[in-house]
Amino acid sequence: MAKTRSKAAYMISAVAEQYEIHPQTLRLYEREGLLAPSRSEGNTRLYTDEDLERLEVILKLTRELGVNLAGVEIILNMREKMAAMQQQIEEFVSTLNQELATRARTPVADQKRSLIPVIQMNSVVPRPAEATQRPREPKDSHRESKRSRERRA
Repeated sequence: MAKTRSKAAYMISAVAEQYEIHPQTLRLYEREGLLAPSRSEGNTRLYTDEDLERLEVILKLTRELGVNLAGVEIILNMREKMAAMQQQIEEFVSTLNQELATRARTPVADQKRSLIPVIQMNSVVPRPAEATQRPREPKDSHRESKRSRERRA
């Protein structure tokens, strides 16, 4: 699809030619809310690199996967929500790591004042040896085999 990119904005005719689509198709995508190009002072549509990336996704969904425009809208919205959730998760993990690092440096006596108890990660309790062993066979199984031998005889 797009070969080279710069930090400039592209006019509708250049984008239409580059992606081999009609300018009316780009206007349709804008009317449907799939694309939102910026406008110049003369009200000319200007497509940024981000707009072109979004257009590539739209074209892949419609051309290669046969998704209709309503489906494209749903998929794009879901992608945006997933990206936002991913950002939130990354921020949470970063904050959590900072908190754990701070608590690791803080003496245990100071942690007693926290509202939420924190489990020490380095205090793992080993399991008893009995719990990890395989259970033995019941003694009745020996008797049953003896009985079955007697029946065969």
